[in-house]
Amino acid sequence: MEKALTLVLGPTAVGKTDYAIELAKEYGSPVISCDSRQIFKEMRIGTAPPSEEQLREVRHYFIFSHSVSNHYSAGQYELDAMALLSDLFRSHDRLVMVGGSGLYADAVCYGFDDFPPADQELRKRLTERAMTEGVGVLAEELRKLDPESYAVIDLSNRQRVVRALEVTLSTGRKFSSFKTNPQKKRFFSVERKVLTMPREELYARIDRRAEKMFEAGLVDEVRSLAAYRDMPALRTVGYSEVFGYLDGKISLDEAVELVKRNTRRYAKRQITWFNKYL
Repeated sequence: MEKALTLVLGPTAVGKTDYAIELAKEYGSPVISCDSRQIFKEMRIGTAPPSEEQLREVRHYFIFSHSVSNHYSAGQYELDAMALLSDLFRSHDRLVMVGGSGLYADAVCYGFDDFPPADQELRKRLTERAMTEGVGVLAEELRKLDPESYAVIDLSNRQRVVRALEVTLSTGRKFSSFKTNPQKKRFFSVERKVLTMPREELYARIDRRAEKMFEAGLVDEVRSLAAYRDMPALRTVGYSEVFGYLDGKISLDEAVELVKRNTRRYAKRQITWFNKYL
């Protein structure tokens, strides 16, 4: 029988976890997470991971499995996930994977080009420049050094611009020159199930979830992670806004509203990403 991976996708708060668990029970499969933040064991509130009860229902992988103190990339996830799938498919014909990270999902389905490892110091300097000078300044530098990448990447996405410029500067090669590998062939087929709901209902769920996170102790969780605030994992919705509150830049009420607003924006980007599979 052909090996098959069912990939459950959709924006945050749409109900992917419950759906994936029920599907996993039907298939006799564990649930493999492809969420880029729920993988970190110290981020148990702001990432909206499965509850303890849900984790007990079926075996989960890549939930609370790594530390935020160590850098973890989508490229590393590809290697780890493919190793796990190779092992699990020995005893399963169908497996369930779920997540809101389109980049991690694509890493499993298509694979990545063989980019050099990140230069963390250079990335930190470029990120600081993007925050103080604006991402447009870095994008202009990228245009001069690598016009091919400038023409195709999302120039409003700070992380993408920083990464492209980082690779170009650290290697002396254009970022675009690394993107030449053909799509990798996988030994399993992929069936995608993209969950959707009306935008107004989704946004209402997002707002309720944000409020529950603060009630559950999000501020204390973020405070406990202050030593790691410069790590990529902490530069994410829910954590960035609370750091702003802890720094005295905004009030707690403003932080709550910013988390709601920025999570809605993130969900909108996710919807755009996953719409290509509908």
